[in-house]
Amino acid sequence: MAGPVLAIVGATGAVGTTMIEIIDARETVPWGEVRLIASARSAGKVLKVRGEDVTVRLLEPDVFDGVDIALFDVPDEISAEWAPIAASRGAVAVDNSGAFRMDPDVPLVVPEVNADAAANRPKGIIANPNCTTLSMMAAMGALHREFGLESLVVASYQAASGAGQPGVDRLQAELSAVAGKDVGKRAGDVAEALSEAGLGTDSPFPAPLALNVVPWAGSLKADGWSSEELKVRNESRKILGIPDLRVSATCVRVPVITTHALAVHATFGREVTVEAAHKVLAAQPTIELRDDPANGEWPTPAAVVGGDPTSVGRVRQALDFPNTLDLFLCGDNLRKGAALNTYEIAETIADQV
Repeated sequence: MAGPVLAIVGATGAVGTTMIEIIDARETVPWGEVRLIASARSAGKVLKVRGEDVTVRLLEPDVFDGVDIALFDVPDEISAEWAPIAASRGAVAVDNSGAFRMDPDVPLVVPEVNADAAANRPKGIIANPNCTTLSMMAAMGALHREFGLESLVVASYQAASGAGQPGVDRLQAELSAVAGKDVGKRAGDVAEALSEAGLGTDSPFPAPLALNVVPWAGSLKADGWSSEELKVRNESRKILGIPDLRVSATCVRVPVITTHALAVHATFGREVTVEAAHKVLAAQPTIELRDDPANGEWPTPAAVVGGDPTSVGRVRQALDFPNTLDLFLCGDNLRKGAALNTYEIAETIADQV
């Protein structure tokens, strides 16, 4: 008997192609068919999936007929329109955009943390969290189950690819503009180098990113908070099932192509030690514990990019704060932060459709 039909909407984009890479890397898959869907610009292209040529189909209502699970990696407004259409045609829509994350009738799922929530989907839609939140959820979920999480203070160090391909292109252009030049000694050096290279102010970032860090990601919200910072707060509460979880985040863009990093200050309701936390984290199949500062072993984006696990290290008992740990973690924002978690949701519900 053939397995369920999986569709990837936005199949030719950065996350969509990463989903195909993940499917190709699996030893076995449950799918009887993988259907690739995109806009008119990409429809008709031929991509390989598990060694077979698959023609990309145009996004239109009929394309969802016979689809069991549809994975969406498209902008918010496209998901908002088309995920309900897919659901109306009988598919479970798993959406990677921000269109449905805080909808009370749409579960926000990280399989390692709240897989059971995926079964309760009144609208036929499941949401994938923001990549920044996702980067810490495997670790925070495991520690919460053991020690009872009460509050989080988070500083994120977010890669340029979090702003999409325009962010990657801009950072690479900026790095080329400053390469080999004696810049960074005076205010305005980097901006002057970018201007000389013909790079104007039409950037995804509000300040130069090369040789710099920018304490801003997202759009401006009330009281000076950014949308990315509020996502960390609101999505953490929903995923972990702690509606009153105290969360404060500062999101920073850094000159890294791919892989977000986070410094996390986590307070628990029960006593926690570094040794006990190490034991919990090391037992998680999707976490790689890299915590040997004496030998210079800790997570960095360069060591993590392209991999599936979340890498965790620098686990310390917080000074002056009882029942509190400080730790540092990295996760590839295009894999676990987007494509991989979306695909793992599909695997989780494959036997339900």
